[in-house]
Amino acid sequence: MDKKKEKRAIQWLRSFEPESEPYYLCYSGGKDSDCIRILASLAGVKHDIVHNLTTVDAPETFWYVQSIPDVVINYPKLSMWRLIAEKKVPPTRRRRYCCEVLKEHGGKGRMKITGVRWAESDNRRKNNDAVTIVGKPATTKKTAESMGVEYVQNGKGGIVLNDDNAETRRFVEHCYRTTSTMVNPIVDWTDRDVWEFLGHYGCASNPLYQCGNSRVGCIGCPMQGSGGMKADFARYPKYRNNYVRAFNRMLRARTEAGRENGTWKTGEDVMAWWVGDDPRQISFLDEDLEV
Repeated sequence: MDKKKEKRAIQWLRSFEPESEPYYLCYSGGKDSDCIRILASLAGVKHDIVHNLTTVDAPETFWYVQSIPDVVINYPKLSMWRLIAEKKVPPTRRRRYCCEVLKEHGGKGRMKITGVRWAESDNRRKNNDAVTIVGKPATTKKTAESMGVEYVQNGKGGIVLNDDNAETRRFVEHCYRTTSTMVNPIVDWTDRDVWEFLGHYGCASNPLYQCGNSRVGCIGCPMQGSGGMKADFARYPKYRNNYVRAFNRMLRARTEAGRENGTWKTGEDVMAWWVGDDPRQISFLDEDLEV
């Protein structure tokens, strides 16, 4: 286990701890969120462990989250099934409204601890560091410059910081109430770092990993690709049926709104396109999916 990375992660958590309230620890029930949960405890920082229920979490994940002491479970205003009908298009890699509404809500005006890691994707490497601040770019940059804080602007209109000197800490304290401010203590950890750390501290982790899963996420998530989606639906057929019913309601909502459905006649047609078995509809819905 890399004790240097562990020590540095603990130091970051202590350095940026809010003075007036606990951290908002974003807990998904996956291996990375178990790491930040244990690190926050080791650091001795005050924190609330919060799980945003998506309504399409695997049953094993929900049971595991419930087993975590002191976890707070936030229930969404809309289920995934209602959200699909409201948005009138399926969630896709290009339009991930489900993450925005179901996973990323909550914690407004709070300093968040996340399990974001560079190893997860190139996009995360480009847009995150020890601290990520997302706010009005001009205002945030101006404040950073006035304090002499070194930063890099990311592609999402925010800035990233990679140190915890006095001015950086003061800047973060200044910004977190008016921006989305996140401390990412394991941002540079590899998968090996994560598993060695969890093993060292005796964390068994989500049982889905013991079942051979390499990731823990929403059932049917398009980010895992066609093969992963089909594997999910083979394992959880009731969730597949729920999606098909949601797609039927979505088609009715589109018709009522005066939008064409192209080759989609039933929810099963939408499902076939969604998992990659029928590519015909994509050209017709390009404009919808970019909205």
